[in-house]
Amino acid sequence: QVQLVESGGGLVQPGGSLRLSCAVSGRSFSLYTMGWFRQAPGKVREFVATISRNGGNTDYADSVKGRFTISRDNAKNTVYLQMNSLKPEDTAEYYCAARFLSAIITDRGEYTYWGQGTQVTVSS
Repeated sequence: QVQLVESGGGLVQPGGSLRLSCAVSGRSFSLYTMGWFRQAPGKVREFVATISRNGGNTDYADSVKGRFTISRDNAKNTVYLQMNSLKPEDTAEYYCAARFLSAIITDRGEYTYWGQGTQVTVSS
């Protein structure tokens, strides 16, 4: 069984930065495509970023391109989301997700495993 645990959320002022982490338990982390999603109150969970198994391929939602960076450390079984130039509209619960032996995916329905989420609030 694969378990995902997010951390690193919090309250930050507009223009600030945060780095989210997602620690993945179990073996063969390097065989999982990973993604980050977010869900604001009253809204649908939306795609943020995805990264391939070896980290060589990434994709981002248009709303975060140039501001967010997804990365992974396969030796540490961890995927990261570096968030810069944060805006109030980035406020949401952020979730990481995993899918075994797949190309990068932007569709939340294609992911098999999910974490419990970490809250990010951008406010002055």
